[in-house]
Amino acid sequence: MQAAVYAVELEGDWSLWVSLHMNVDRIWWSGTRGERDGWNNRAADKLVLLSSALPLGWAVKLREHWDSSRAARQWQEEDWGRYMAEVLRTEIDVERRGGGSLNVGGLYTEVDENYRSAIGCEKGICADVLGAAAEQLMQVLDGRSLLQPEVEALLEEQLPGLAGQWRAAVQLCHLQGRLSVEAAVGAAPVLRSTGAWHTARATSARLLGAGRFPAVTGRLLRTAALRLPQLRLLRRGAGARRAEERCLRCGSAPTGRTACAACGLVGCAYCEACLALGRSRACALLLRSAASPAVRCTAGASPTVAARRWGLSAAQAGAAGAALGFLAEPRQRSAARSPERFLLWAVTGAGKTEITFPLLAAVLAAGGRALVATPRRDVVLELAPRLAKAFPAETLAVLYGGSADRWTHGQLTLATTHQLLRFYQSFDLVIIDELDAYPYHNDPMLAYAAEHACKPGGSFIYLSATPPTDLQRLARAGKLPHARVPVRFHGHPLPVPRHVGMSSVHVCLKRGALPGNLLQALRRSFARKAQIFLFVSRIAHIEGLLVLLRQDFPGAAIEGTSSRDPARAEKVEAFRSRAISLLVTTTILERGVTVPRSDVFILDADSSLFDEASLVQMAGRAGRSKEDPAGTVLFFSPQWTKSQRGAVAQIRTMNTIARRQGYISKGAGL
Repeated sequence: MQAAVYAVELEGDWSLWVSLHMNVDRIWWSGTRGERDGWNNRAADKLVLLSSALPLGWAVKLREHWDSSRAARQWQEEDWGRYMAEVLRTEIDVERRGGGSLNVGGLYTEVDENYRSAIGCEKGICADVLGAAAEQLMQVLDGRSLLQPEVEALLEEQLPGLAGQWRAAVQLCHLQGRLSVEAAVGAAPVLRSTGAWHTARATSARLLGAGRFPAVTGRLLRTAALRLPQLRLLRRGAGARRAEERCLRCGSAPTGRTACAACGLVGCAYCEACLALGRSRACALLLRSAASPAVRCTAGASPTVAARRWGLSAAQAGAAGAALGFLAEPRQRSAARSPERFLLWAVTGAGKTEITFPLLAAVLAAGGRALVATPRRDVVLELAPRLAKAFPAETLAVLYGGSADRWTHGQLTLATTHQLLRFYQSFDLVIIDELDAYPYHNDPMLAYAAEHACKPGGSFIYLSATPPTDLQRLARAGKLPHARVPVRFHGHPLPVPRHVGMSSVHVCLKRGALPGNLLQALRRSFARKAQIFLFVSRIAHIEGLLVLLRQDFPGAAIEGTSSRDPARAEKVEAFRSRAISLLVTTTILERGVTVPRSDVFILDADSSLFDEASLVQMAGRAGRSKEDPAGTVLFFSPQWTKSQRGAVAQIRTMNTIARRQGYISKGAGL
C-alpha cells in the first residue's frame, strides 16, 4: 500500500508522521476540536507534506530515521528533498537496478496550509462520528498485531459498520498514540523488539491528544520522548551499526523481492517464514496496539491454600507457591526490559497444568490477561475443557488453525504458539508449555512471537519436563528463578528404563522375525493387560513391524500410526479406550498423551533421532496412573548410547531429589 508522510512543527519541535488518511491529520493538527472525543486541542505551527503517496515501507523509514535536532525550522523544499533522498538512497538504488522508475524526486510539496482551516467535517470525515468509531476499533484491536487483510476480516465479522471508514479510524487511533502504523517488513532497530520507543511516543501522543497536560508540561513530555539520546541511538540501529531488514511480525529476514501492484515497486521485499498466516511485505500495513502497564500480583497464597483449592499435591503446591512468589515480588520493571522469566521444571506426569491454575487465578484476580501457549493443536483441544472447568467465570479464547475463536478477546487465552504472531504486548502472564517440543523448540520465529505477545513488564513461565540444556544450566547456576517438581501427583517414583540388547529394526525386518527377548517382554505386558507404546524411529518401519507383530500375537489388537496417518486421532482414542492394545508409533506421541496402565518399548533407542529429552518424554508415558504407578520402560538397541545413559540418569536424579524432599517414602517403588 501507499501512504502519505508529512512533517509537523509544534512549539519548535518537529516530528514526522505517516498517514493513511490526510484529512484526519489535518483536523487533528488544526486544534479546532477542543478536548472532545480524544482529539488534539493544540494547533500545529506548520505542516509540510513530503509526499501524498509513498510506498508504506519508505514512509515508515523516513519517520523512523527522523531526528528532532535537525534544523527543520529553516528548511526549504530542497532541504526536505535532500533528507528524503539521503534516507531512501538504498531503496532508490534497488529500484533503479531492477528497472523501476519510482523515486522521491518531485514527491515533496510546499507547506500545507489546508490543515489550518479544518473544522471537523471535511470530505466525508465527521470528527464526532470518527471519535466513536476509533473507540470501537480499539476494543477489537486491543493487544493485536494484524496485517491489513486480517484487520478487514476482523471488522467484517465484529464491526461491519466500520468497513468504509476503518482507515480514518486507524489514523485517529495512531495520532492518539493508541495504535502504531508499521510496514510489516522493514529495518528492525534494537528498540523495535522491546517497544520502548513506541511506548514513549504513544504515551506522549495520547496524553497530549487528550489534553491532560498544560502546554509547557506537554511540550516537555513530547521533547523527552523524541530527544532522549538512548532512544535516538537505538532508533538509528545502535549508532553506526546498520539495522537489518526484518519481518516485524515474525522476526525473520525477508527472503525475496517481487513486483508489487499495491505500492508500485519492482522490488517489494516479502517474508516467506510466516507466509501461511498471510503475506508480510515491505508495503503491507501492520497495526499494533499500544500496551497498557502490566498488572502486579499480590503476595501469593500459601502452598496449603493452593493445595486445598486446586487439589494439588505437596510437591505441586510447593512449586506453585514459589511461582506465585516470583509473580508478586517487587522488581525493577520498565518498558525497555524483557519480561521476567521463571522455569517450572516438572517431571512427566507431575500435573503441570494444575500447577499453573493458582498462577492464572492470581493474574486474572489482579485484572490482567493470561495466555497458555503450547506447540500442538491436539494439546490445545485437550486442555481447553480443563481450563474452562477451572475458570468458568472467565472468557476463554481457544486459538489454533481454523479456530472459531480467532477474534475472541479473552481474559484467558489458550493457543498454539503460531497464533501468537497475531498478538503484541497483550498479556500480563505468558505460560509456554513444552518449550522444548517441536515446533517451538529451536524456532526463532515462535520465540519472537512469544516475546512480543507478553507485555514488557509482564512475566514468562516456562513449563517442561526436559528443559533445553541452556535453561538447565542457568537454573543450576541460580541465574534463572525456578522450581522443580521431582515427583508425580500420585507420589510414586518415575519408572527407570532398562536397556535390552537387540538388533536394529532394519535387521529384524530383513530377517522377517522379531528377537525372542522382545517377544518375551511383550508377552509379560500382554499378560498384565497393559497398554503398550512401541516407539520406532522411522515411519517406514511401522508397516513391517505390524506384519511381524500380528503374526506373533494373532489375538491382540495391534495398530500403527504416525504424522502421515489421517486416522491418527481415532487410533489414539481407541488406544485410550483399550480397543487397541499395542500401538506402534513415532515421537508424535512422546508427550501430551496419558493412557492408564501403560508400558513403553523403544526400539532402536540408540538412534540419533532419539535425543535425551525424547527418551525421557517417551519413558514418561509409563506409570502415570495411580492404579498402576510403576509401569515398564525398556530401551531396545544394539548400543548403549550417551543419550540413553543421560535419560536414565535424569530420571534417577529426579527420584533421588523427590525422596530427599520427602515426597516419596523410602520403600515406595522398591
